[in-house]
Amino acid sequence: MNKHICIHGHFYQPPRENPWLEDIEFQDAAYPYHDWNEKITDECYEPNATSRILGEDGWIKRIVDNYSKINFNFGPTLLSWMEANRPEVYRAIIESDGKSSSNFSGHGSAMAQAYNHMIMPLANSRDKETQVIWGIRDFEYRFGRKPEGMWLPETAVDLETLDIMVRHGIKFTVLAPYQASRFRKKGEVLWRDTGSGIDTTRPYSVQTGKAGGIINVFFYDGGVSAAVAFEKLLSNGDRFAQRLLAAFDQSREGPLLVNIATDGETFGHHHRHGDMALAYAIHYIENNNLAVITNYSQYLKRYPPEYEVEIKENSSWSCAHGVERWRSNCGCNSGLHPGWGQEWRKPLRNALNLLRDLAAPQYEKMAAKYLKDPWEARNDYIEVINRRTPEYLEGWLKKHGLRKLEGEDRVVVLKLLEMQRNSMLMYTSCGWFFDDISGIETIQVLRYAGRVMQLYRELTGQSPEGEFLKNLAEARSSAAGYGSGAEIYEKHVHSAKVNLTKVGAHYAICSLFESFGDHSEIYCYNVAREDHLFRSAGAANLSVGRIVVTSQVTGESQRQFYGVVNFGIHNVLGGIGEYKDDGAYRSLCAELKASFNRADFSDVISVMNKYFSGSTYTLRQLFRDKQRAMLERILNSTLDEITADYRRIYKRHAPLMSYLKELGIPQPKPLQTTAEFVLNVNLRQALASELPDLEQINIILEEVEAARVSLDGAGLGYVLEQTLERLGGKLAARPGDRFLAGQLDTAVGLARSMPFAVDLWKVQNIYYGLIQSTYQDINKKAEGGDSEAKMWVKQFEALGDKLRIRRGG
Repeated sequence: MNKHICIHGHFYQPPRENPWLEDIEFQDAAYPYHDWNEKITDECYEPNATSRILGEDGWIKRIVDNYSKINFNFGPTLLSWMEANRPEVYRAIIESDGKSSSNFSGHGSAMAQAYNHMIMPLANSRDKETQVIWGIRDFEYRFGRKPEGMWLPETAVDLETLDIMVRHGIKFTVLAPYQASRFRKKGEVLWRDTGSGIDTTRPYSVQTGKAGGIINVFFYDGGVSAAVAFEKLLSNGDRFAQRLLAAFDQSREGPLLVNIATDGETFGHHHRHGDMALAYAIHYIENNNLAVITNYSQYLKRYPPEYEVEIKENSSWSCAHGVERWRSNCGCNSGLHPGWGQEWRKPLRNALNLLRDLAAPQYEKMAAKYLKDPWEARNDYIEVINRRTPEYLEGWLKKHGLRKLEGEDRVVVLKLLEMQRNSMLMYTSCGWFFDDISGIETIQVLRYAGRVMQLYRELTGQSPEGEFLKNLAEARSSAAGYGSGAEIYEKHVHSAKVNLTKVGAHYAICSLFESFGDHSEIYCYNVAREDHLFRSAGAANLSVGRIVVTSQVTGESQRQFYGVVNFGIHNVLGGIGEYKDDGAYRSLCAELKASFNRADFSDVISVMNKYFSGSTYTLRQLFRDKQRAMLERILNSTLDEITADYRRIYKRHAPLMSYLKELGIPQPKPLQTTAEFVLNVNLRQALASELPDLEQINIILEEVEAARVSLDGAGLGYVLEQTLERLGGKLAARPGDRFLAGQLDTAVGLARSMPFAVDLWKVQNIYYGLIQSTYQDINKKAEGGDSEAKMWVKQFEALGDKLRIRRGG
């Protein structure tokens, strides 16, 4: 068959990690999830590994792996987060590439990506090279093979970048159709302008430079791709399949490729259940033999380019003005804020360019004292980033060091490399993409810049912050109350900076509320406890100690001593200082202990001020996630009291509320608020229990209906999903346990009856996996007359009915 279809998903999220902690902190806007990565993983990345094909009755016929049937790339920084935080989804994606290799004649579907989504035409030559090398090395580390293709961020392209890709073994990339300038058949002399567009059903080759480098290019079908992304084509899988098939020119002979490309998040996050439309379309096309589903690598191998093309340099898929969206007020924006300008983009880029161009020569000059080739060492540093183990660091230092690097020399080298890493991270494209400099994406790139300046100052004793902020002051926000980029930096970046002292202060305050061992880990820092004293007196607690804090990233270390006291509830005061001699530390311990034992808290404060003048901390200085956890812990007793009070009020006045309802009289706001609070709390607690009590929950729901209060559907649904997942995990661990199957059956029935949405996705995945394994074995025993097996099968099939899964699909 000559008809081929390739669907590419560009799966990417901007790096969201705090540059000083190397982890994502709590993001309120992602409620009920911890952060946006977690939310989008549940809505898109995981579903595409276990997507549903439904029968006409709406029941699940099959669960399939979309990744193994499409072409895809994942941003390296996103995969790094996923490897640490959602390892089961990460493994599924890596395994999908292996499955796709079997599907497509030994050609895996995964492509590499330029490392941190930098707009390559706007990068300098060294950064371009490192971005390509890091993208390739990261891919090899994760997928265990060399990449054939590489995705360019925003498909932003220039010949220098393509030439670097060729030199590092990349065979092809994917561009938008309007990024082609002119083309000709190989062997012809005359070029033809693309005019109204280029034929996207064939691959092309591009000469990347005078040295004769050649890279292949696929131009995606712009019309169908836009329909998928913006025209709700994914609302119906059959319509999606028909639109793909309609893109073929029936009058043409020979091999034809209909290929589309869009953000991978389109399949589930931007369009709910978009993954299912994708799964159905592929299944429909393959089952009816209407076209060959392929990936770019397989198609390129079978049908090498017969045409060559010249590209439009400095062009992209998301800016009609080339790459101006990432450096000027070109007019491209989200459209959500009419009247807002993006003049801030230019001074932001100017500020970052200033910083980069100050840091690079300092890096080269200082690193040359320790490393054989500073830039080659930077290109190789991705090996350290991906592993962060002493073994890999030792190997990297041995390979690149001019001599054996130890102690302070090692710290300096690692700080230099981290300065360079953050110098590239600060160019992540999302910092310019949206409408205002006050957006979280821009604040994120400013934080990377803040980390660069902190390291620059520690390494050189000089600070570029003045000149940097002078440029940022020209970047004005259109959002009310934000002012200039310099003001945004001061508010959201300067205050977020972390050093070893802040880490020690965090540890000290936490030591009031939790027990630490001799060795602890706080984000990317190790804390070794050398001495510790803890005292309690009623609601008050005292903690004094000596610790060593060490950065896992740079190896920088500091011995510290601390004293911290909780006077009750949220009233916490602590101090921390660099440990210099045992005498001062012992005196602190003795004085604090004596004052605390006398309950002389004013004297405790005096002792703190004496030893830690100017270095005192409160709960405000805790890192965001722990601050939330600590405040919840401190407030638990208070909230319990408040909840008990509300429950008493509700219980006392529930008959009155019922009577008012019967009379058709609106409920007074205080009573309505009380009922809403109590019933939501009661339902949340009931749904979170080890085994939800159906009768109790139904009583609460009846009260909800009678009181006509609103439920926190998102939060309650999330709680019940966690309970279902926990019960499903138990069944997966002990699949032959009929009692567990019954418990899960009851819980799923409960979920089906809720007046809010409950996602059964993960439980369905567990059940479908058991169909392929345990069910087959026990069903054979049941067919052989085993009575216990018969009862298990009956229970298991009843559960499947509630989950709406066909067992023979």
